[in-house]
Parts: sequence; structure tokens; C-alpha cells
Amino acid sequence: MSSHEYKTHSLMIDDLVIADEKLTDLIKEIADQYLKNDRAWVVGFSGGKDSTVILSLIFQALTTLTKKQLSKNVYVVCSDTLVETPVVVGLVREVLNSVQISANAKGIPLVTQMVVPDTNNTFWSNLLGKGYPAPTKGFRWCTERMKIKPVTAFIQETVSKHGEVIVALGSRKEESSARSASIDKHSIKGSVLARHSSLSNAFTYMPIENWTADDVWQYLLGAPTPWGSDNDQLFEMYKDSNQGECPLVVDTKSQSCGNSRFGCWTCTVVTKDRALHGLIESGEEWMRPLLTFRNEMHFSSQPENKSKYRNFKRRSGRIDVQTIFEPGVGRTNELDYDEEGNVKYVPGPYWLKIRKEWLEKLLYIEKCIRDEGRSIELITRDELRVIRQEWINDPNEPDVNDSLPSIYSKIYPDDDIAWQKNDLGFFDDDGMQVISKVAHSNNVSSDLLKKVINLEIEVSGLGNRRGITNKLESILKQDWGSMEEVLDRRIQANNEVLEFKEKRDKFQSMLEEYGS
Repeated sequence: MSSHEYKTHSLMIDDLVIADEKLTDLIKEIADQYLKNDRAWVVGFSGGKDSTVILSLIFQALTTLTKKQLSKNVYVVCSDTLVETPVVVGLVREVLNSVQISANAKGIPLVTQMVVPDTNNTFWSNLLGKGYPAPTKGFRWCTERMKIKPVTAFIQETVSKHGEVIVALGSRKEESSARSASIDKHSIKGSVLARHSSLSNAFTYMPIENWTADDVWQYLLGAPTPWGSDNDQLFEMYKDSNQGECPLVVDTKSQSCGNSRFGCWTCTVVTKDRALHGLIESGEEWMRPLLTFRNEMHFSSQPENKSKYRNFKRRSGRIDVQTIFEPGVGRTNELDYDEEGNVKYVPGPYWLKIRKEWLEKLLYIEKCIRDEGRSIELITRDELRVIRQEWINDPNEPDVNDSLPSIYSKIYPDDDIAWQKNDLGFFDDDGMQVISKVAHSNNVSSDLLKKVINLEIEVSGLGNRRGITNKLESILKQDWGSMEEVLDRRIQANNEVLEFKEKRDKFQSMLEEYGS
């Protein structure tokens, strides 16, 4: 491609008018805002078209300033969820590297920073580790953990160092009526800045809020970037997917992935990932296994499939049965039943066997892609360590066989990971037979017995065994046994409550009748 209308970025800036504003005036406005005070600057960069425009404009504005005027850093922060669409995250890293090299060469105090979620809060640590269900519109647990928190932490750290911060974003009013309303709501009269919706001492700056999508592409394709490359690859990626970008998100009210945008390849909020599908149809065939894996996760989130994939108990160890809801009254004590006469309940985490199967599939896909010569890591080794501990300490199905290392070695037999030694009770076949026999003879759950044994191992040797009684009581309060056994007990208890209530009401009526 690379048939730019303008030979250099500066020539385009000098000549172009976008959204009824000369770009020379916009560049001057950005430079003036930079010089106005000591507030630190953070540029939100996602790698998409809008944030690329913002980064380009700010980079260009900084080139117009003298060395003495360039007195403070501009931080370009990008949030990598660790499950970004591979071609996107690859492009982002290339751009950030080019920007940093050019900024260093020009003496511009610009610092690129990729932030990632805490290992305990990644997609796989939660889904494969804890068994969290695939995100849905009603339970989108991923955005705050994986996108908002890392960026917020970076901004807050910057605020603590500099007092106040300006966050430059590529938000545009044309994107949606909700986005337009949000921009207007937080605007400051007489200022190009707006109040941040959730962070104190933070302001947002959105220089292209009035641009259209056509304006964005006119700018991006009109000339080389100010750091010396072009946006051809970005354009091709959009053309292949025919979708929008997944913006950098800094608050829970802003929409992120899950709306046919570039973002996480694991996103199950939408029924069909058109962006990923479009990239595959445009030649990125190697990503098809990712789409297949993503589709299976989405399949598991459908109401009719939940019982196959998910435990009937919550992570609390209890079955969350549903009771009848009466308008104006709320939830009653009376159990709610479906059309087939079964008690309704809220499914818990994925079964451990499902998580094991999915981890093996994920590692196999990663291995196959690597064998084709692509450098890729679908799941980090630190995540594997976290997942292993989650499985071992699972509240419902503790992995007594410590199976994750063997799953990994099955796919990567030559890769030796230094796994942390665990002292909790891992039971061999003979041990499991003894536990099953004792549990059967005493009419208790073998899982319950294993939990109690592990608790004793956990506190054995400690001089202070304080808290063991509470822990033991917590274990005993969990719903042990099959779903049928637990629900039978719940139904019996519920019937006893209703029977007592009926007798109480009847007795109350008799007293009232006698009193009258």
C-alpha cells in the first residue's frame, strides 16, 4: 500500500483540516496543554485506530517543543490481558518498540509501558484455576480484573508521584450515544479537559472526540507516522476483520471487548467472534484452533449446557437453590421448580475434569502453533503454577493426585518446570481405596473425609492450632454427597419449614379468633 497523499507527517499536519479544525491548531493545543502545568501525562494505547491517532498527535506535538520545554515524561500505557488476539498484540508490541526507539533518538521524554493483570487475576487463573464460568453479558468478571485494575494501578502510581495526571484517550462521540453522553457528562466548562469518572486527581483529554471514523482513516493513511513507520498493517487488519477496536478501559462504565471488537480471543460475551473469524477467513488460518476453543467455552455458557460443564455446588461448597420470587415481596422461603419438576439452582464452577481437559487442549494448541515456527505463549508458566495451587486447594474437588505437572509433561515432555513441592495429602490408589472404604462404612462422603485429612495435615506440627475448629465447622457445613442427596435434604428441610409456618399461622388464627 504506502501510497500516502503526503510525503511526511508534518506536511499533512500543515495542510489538513479535520472536524472543522486545522491540525496545526490541534497540535498547538496539545503542546499548550503539555506546557500548562506539572501534571503527568498518560496516553491510553490499545493498538487500535483511535488510540493510534492520539499517540501520533501527541508524538507530533512533542516534536515541536524545545529540549528545555520537554520537562516531563509522557507515559504510553497499554493493557495486555495475556489473551489478546495474537496478531493484535504482535502489532502493538511492534508499534510501541518503534515509538520508543524514535522517541529516544529525538530526545522526547516518552516512555512506553505494557501492563498486565496480576497472575492471580488472569483469565486462565480464574477460568481454569478457580473454575469461573466463561464471561457473559450478565457476568462479565474479566474486564475489571484484566483491563481496568492494571491500568488503574499504573495511573494511581503516577498520581502518587506527580499529584495529578492527565489521561489522553481516543474516545469519540460518534462511537455510541452512551459514549457521547459520558463525554458530555464529565466535561469541564471552558476547558478541553474532563473529570475522570472514577479516579480522583485524574483528568481525561480526548482531542478527537468530534472526529468520525472516516476522519480517523484519512489521518492514519494520509502520511507516514511521526515515528517513521506507516499504518498499512493496521489498516489491513481492520479490513480483514471488518470490525472496530477494543479500547483501553479505565472505568467500569466504559465498554470494552465483547461487542464485535478487537480484543481477547477468548471473549465469550458475544455469540460469534466476527473479528477473529474475519482474520481466519483472510488467511490467518493458524488461529482457527483458537476460535474452536473459544466456541467451546461459549457453548458451555449456554443455559442448556451448564449442568454438563459446571458443578452443582458453588465454591462455598453449598448448592445455591433458587426460591420463588414474588413481586413486591421478594424471595420467599419456598423452593422454585422448573417445568420438569426439578429444583432450580445456580450452577457453580467448572468441574475439575473439564478444567483438566481444557488445559491439555490449550497446551496442545500452543505446542502445535509453536511447532509451525510461531513464537506464542497462550498461557504463561506462572499461570500454570497458580492454577496448580487452585486445583490442589479446590473447595469442592481438591486435586488429590496433583495432576497438572503430568498434564504439562504430556504435551511438553522435554520441558522441565521446577514445580513447588506441596505437603498436602496426595493419595495413591491404595490410599484412595482405604478412604473410600472408611467413608462407605461410616456413610459419609469420601470427598469430605479427604478434606478433613488435608486440614489435619495442614495444621499438624503447629504449636498453635487456633482456628482449626472454625475451619472444620466450615467444611462440615458444606453440601456433601450427590446433587440428588443434597437436594432431597434441602426439600425435606424446606417442607419442614413450610409445615411449621402453616402450623404457626393456623395457631395464630386460633388465638386471634379466641381473643375476639
